[in-house]
Amino acid sequence: MDGEIGDFLRSRRARIQPEEVGLPSYGRRRVPGLRREEVAQLAGVSVDYYVRLEQGRGPSVSDAVLDAVARVLRLDGAEHDYLRAVARPRRRDDDRRAVSRVRPGVQLILDGMERNPAYVLDHRMDVLGWNALADALLGFDGIGSGERNIPRRVFLDPASRDLYPHWAEIAGQTVAHLRLQAGHHPGDAAMAELVAELSRASEDFRRLWADHAVDPCDHGVKHLRHPVAGPLTLPYETLTIPGAPDQTIVAYAPEAGSETAERLALLGSWTTSHTG
Repeated sequence: MDGEIGDFLRSRRARIQPEEVGLPSYGRRRVPGLRREEVAQLAGVSVDYYVRLEQGRGPSVSDAVLDAVARVLRLDGAEHDYLRAVARPRRRDDDRRAVSRVRPGVQLILDGMERNPAYVLDHRMDVLGWNALADALLGFDGIGSGERNIPRRVFLDPASRDLYPHWAEIAGQTVAHLRLQAGHHPGDAAMAELVAELSRASEDFRRLWADHAVDPCDHGVKHLRHPVAGPLTLPYETLTIPGAPDQTIVAYAPEAGSETAERLALLGSWTTSHTG
């Protein structure tokens, strides 16, 4: 994550043309978008101060300055939160030594969601726990723990392109969520190793990572093409677990009576009959 804030701010400056913010556009520009001097002017800070911020030399930067920069660069809520995280990184010892486990009570909740595929992710998008229907849908139980990682499956498993008919959209969302989490966990060596592994192995991941998109992906709709259940349209919601802020329940919740809900019910019955 070295140089992350500079890369992020440069990518966001490049999105905005001077005329969009009322500045004259003249002369030959070496880089697209706004210059550092223009961002500093619009944010009401000195050029030197802004340069130090881009260079990661502003750990005591105030919320007011970060808010002003976010306003100038038209950052959305997730991007604004990410800027604060990378501008004032906090190393957390628990990132390096914690072993992620799902509390027994949380597993009972998952198991009780018989009609809804549900699983728990940590901040690295490792799958820590799941219920029977999620296993029938995504096959967590039959693979090794290292493979139970969403980014690895999306980018390194060729079958993911068959499972997700809108693979490019899923890939973009996955990287945007992972980058957001990486910004909030700068001391996590395992996160850095995961990003390095995916960057080496996948050109698609490298390209998307270089875009610096960030998104919590906390709700939405996913489309799957399951080999047994067929096409599925799955609205999903995420819930942060109290007492375990880096763990999130992802629950798919198709509308009752919908074709997807019926297909999931058949999948659950088919799985039971073939494993019983």
